[in-house]
Amino acid sequence: MRGEELAPSGPAVAPVTTAASARAYARAMVDARWNPSLQPAREEDVIDLLLVVSEMVTNAIRHGGGLAGFEAVPLHDGIRLTVHDHSDVVPSAAYGSGAPPGGHHGSGYGWPLIIRLARDISIDTRASGGKTISAFVPVRTAVPARSADGPYG
Repeated sequence: MRGEELAPSGPAVAPVTTAASARAYARAMVDARWNPSLQPAREEDVIDLLLVVSEMVTNAIRHGGGLAGFEAVPLHDGIRLTVHDHSDVVPSAAYGSGAPPGGHHGSGYGWPLIIRLARDISIDTRASGGKTISAFVPVRTAVPARSADGPYG
């Protein structure tokens, strides 16, 4: 695991059952870790995080026999995502290059997106059946914009 876990101090979020509720939960974790008023997270990183959340949860629902659990843990340098599903099948492109598939047939872009945006991806089978997919998505603090009213503006 990367870094030390931080105690979640964000708002309570409803249990995760959909990609939308998973994104809301992950966003709450970002806001708890990177104070939006004082030290906001880089918006590009948050967008990447929310894309990875959507893909991981949607894959569990569509291809994993349903979502069995979701966790988003804030770390010092990002968010650790964990998705549990009911299928033992490991995606064929799970550890691929991150290149999109050669032809689009309505699916196949989720794993390449996850591979390109996340780090430290792991897939483990669960003793109770199914699998757990974990991925770390880096999130950095935004750099404050320089004011035109400052001494160099």
